[in-house]
Amino acid sequence: MASGVSRASVTPVQIMTLSNGDCFEIVAASGLSETGLRNAIDSTLFKQWMKNMQSEKGLLAGGQMHLRRVEVQGVDMFGNNIGFLKFKAEVFDKQTGLKVPGIVFARGPSVAVLILLESKGVTYVVLTEQVRVPVGKLILEIPAGMVDDGGDVIGTAVREVEEETGINLKVQDMVSLTAFLDPGTGCRIFPSPGGCDEELSIFLYKGNADEEVIKALQGKEMGLREHGELIKVHIVPYNKLWRITADAKALTAVTLYDMARRDGLLP
Repeated sequence: MASGVSRASVTPVQIMTLSNGDCFEIVAASGLSETGLRNAIDSTLFKQWMKNMQSEKGLLAGGQMHLRRVEVQGVDMFGNNIGFLKFKAEVFDKQTGLKVPGIVFARGPSVAVLILLESKGVTYVVLTEQVRVPVGKLILEIPAGMVDDGGDVIGTAVREVEEETGINLKVQDMVSLTAFLDPGTGCRIFPSPGGCDEELSIFLYKGNADEEVIKALQGKEMGLREHGELIKVHIVPYNKLWRITADAKALTAVTLYDMARRDGLLP
């Protein structure tokens, strides 16, 4: 009687050491190769998460939390770089022994720009209508985008505006709205910290525009088609913005802009 021997697949495992000397294991979920695990560990996204965890105000800084295990579940490549990273971290409260929620969708830093154009006494805002598959809807948003690995934040903001609206802005004309936040916040916004690491920087541009420019922008089709971007530009009065959009970036920008003006930080 012939017998066969089957070999179970081995899950790739790495042991990593924290700055406080504690160790944790990082493993690949089923279907993720050892190369995929190594790429995840070496990515800027994972390194930044580790830096945040061990920073002065990080979860591991006070010694009350313990990181036991990280399971990398998915890696999405943007060309040669990791664009999105999905992993599950087992973090425990040492006092209670309870595990805290730790599912992470890592996408890194991003930018958004509130563009205000004055024309014949009316202040208009430039919006983009984009296809958003995750929510299954078309969403009116302010121009925004992800910062490339090691990329310049304000330079990315200027580039995204040009790609999405065709408007050419100058770096020196951009005002950081998130810079008005208390330094303790890191001068960044976390749109969805319960599940995503995204750090958002919001900028403001104010300028004047002829009526012809406003009309030319209205309905303009933009976006990088090779990246799957299908974008239509919309121009609306600024005072209507807060009621016509469900975009958190836009609503946050409105709040920062209006509060900065209220406190005399902006004209």
